Amino acid sequence: MREEPSAVAIGASAGAVEALLQILPALPAGYRLPVLVVVHVPRDRGNSLVSLFQTRCRLRVKEAEDKEETCPGTIYFAPSDYHLLVEADGSLSLSSDEPVHHSRPAIDVLFESAADAFGTGLVGIVLTGANQDGASGLKAVVEAGGMGIVQDPATALVPTMPRAALAACPAARQADLDGIISLLLELTAT
Repeated sequence: MREEPSAVAIGASAGAVEALLQILPALPAGYRLPVLVVVHVPRDRGNSLVSLFQTRCRLRVKEAEDKEETCPGTIYFAPSDYHLLVEADGSLSLSSDEPVHHSRPAIDVLFESAADAFGTGLVGIVLTGANQDGASGLKAVVEAGGMGIVQDPATALVPTMPRAALAACPAARQADLDGIISLLLELTAT
């Protein structure tokens, strides 16, 4: 039997806003997991994701802060130009280390650190995007015993990232956005 989930980590790039606008507002008030989100935001553009999602979601939405504890029912967006990591104690940290797959924040960095921290309790989700970021990270999630979910490439605005994730992690579940929402709701159903 799978361990009770501890956290959800989501990575997306091109087409991210459209996909996340379907998923995140569907999560109910009182959702029992923290949701960590990396979206590739260009360094020279301010991160407007928090303000965009705050008014549309029933959960608290904020930009992740260094050394912050994760709380259930909160959506944390990685700040522009910082990698978002999870420490062994489950707290968040930010890094300005080199970009990964030309991206900072990078999905792989979040997924790999969260897999180390949460192990079998992590759910990793790769959505639409135009590069390979997230593929090795999702593999790390599944190898740590967590659940890997990939947006069906046929439904992704840009299918490159989901295809790369499925190639690296064939055991991942594949679903359209409605299917991903259903899986997220099932995780906390009592």
